[in-house]
Amino acid sequence: MAKIWVEAYGCSASFADSEMISGLIVNGGHTLVQDPSESDLNLIVTCSVKDATATKMVHRIKQSQSKPLVVAGCLPKAERHTVEKFAQNASMMGPNSIGKTLQVIEATLNGSKVVALEDTDLSKVGIPKIRLNPAVGIVEIANGCMSECTFCQTKLAKGDLKSYRIGDIVRQVKRELADGCKEIWLSSTDNGCYGLDIGEDLSSLIEQVTLIPEDFRIRVGMMNPMFMPRIRDNLLKSFESDKVFRFLHVPVQSGSNEVLNNMKRGHTVETFKDVVRKVRAKFGTFTISTDIIVGYPTETQENFEETIGLLKETRPDIVNLSRYSQRPGTIAAEMPQIDVVEIKRRSKQVTDLINDISLENNRKWIGWKGKVLFDENLDGQVKGRNFAYKPIFVNEITEIGQMCTVRVADATNHSLIGEIVS
Repeated sequence: MAKIWVEAYGCSASFADSEMISGLIVNGGHTLVQDPSESDLNLIVTCSVKDATATKMVHRIKQSQSKPLVVAGCLPKAERHTVEKFAQNASMMGPNSIGKTLQVIEATLNGSKVVALEDTDLSKVGIPKIRLNPAVGIVEIANGCMSECTFCQTKLAKGDLKSYRIGDIVRQVKRELADGCKEIWLSSTDNGCYGLDIGEDLSSLIEQVTLIPEDFRIRVGMMNPMFMPRIRDNLLKSFESDKVFRFLHVPVQSGSNEVLNNMKRGHTVETFKDVVRKVRAKFGTFTISTDIIVGYPTETQENFEETIGLLKETRPDIVNLSRYSQRPGTIAAEMPQIDVVEIKRRSKQVTDLINDISLENNRKWIGWKGKVLFDENLDGQVKGRNFAYKPIFVNEITEIGQMCTVRVADATNHSLIGEIVS
């Protein structure tokens, strides 16, 4: 049997895919290695959402060709030509064909190139996995999306929405908990549209997961604003459970309705504002995360100033900022582009603003004391999350998966610094 090196990039769904790929590899009798120098075959689970990310993927693909290579994930599905340009002999596997992992690996080891980019996985629930983090169970609840965003390759890579049945998801969560996980991530390309194809919705799923009689926490993954009005009120009720982190990732992308329309986002700025307003009115302390793209081809200076105004008004705790970049196969890639220098200028202005907002928001936590679930070791520190999913670092040696009482002593624009008090 072969020694195989697996590495993953991108969103939580990509990491979930890598865990399942690893599980299938081990179940097939192969061995996972911790260093590519020890491998007989390298497998990379890729992401292609940003130009910078795609460039990194190309770099890793070029570096990994000394061994038989399988390129999996979004990049080969959305940009097969890019993979073949830099790794002509590499086998390819799409995000919805990981059930063919063993077939692809064995053929590749025997010197054949296999292209498995068809959508053959009806559901990924129940596939064996090797977890990247023993405390965190990433549970995919759906695949694909219902959006038609002009800047995004996700639809090209993952296709239309395919929601998994609530009962199957609940059984998967129970398996994760039985294996020792303390934190469950309900993940998909867009959680907001979960269930639209099967007559269910996200709040019903969360309710069923919270009924599991175990001590654990739930992180609800990203959801696009366009689906929020449909589920907002019931979703807010879901967050009343102590098991659910009071955290929402709602990517607004722009503060300009004109730009949002050009992006075909399907929502308005007011939709985002309404979500933020209602969440904070109900819970007070609640972590809001969003995404912003600067330099979209049609974004004028006035449009950009509207984005600045939205950030100042809503003051989200986390802003994932992206400079617009052309992604092959998208509508926006064919539009006249804004000068790179101007995009950098706008990016710098937003970066400075969101750093100031984040630091101000985080300083409000200094002096807070409460329970923290520790879920990751990082460079001699241990990172945990409180009820609002705020990252809190401590210097004490703490077992992953343990919950302790922590007092916040300091804050940066990215995290909180704490000390264990019991």
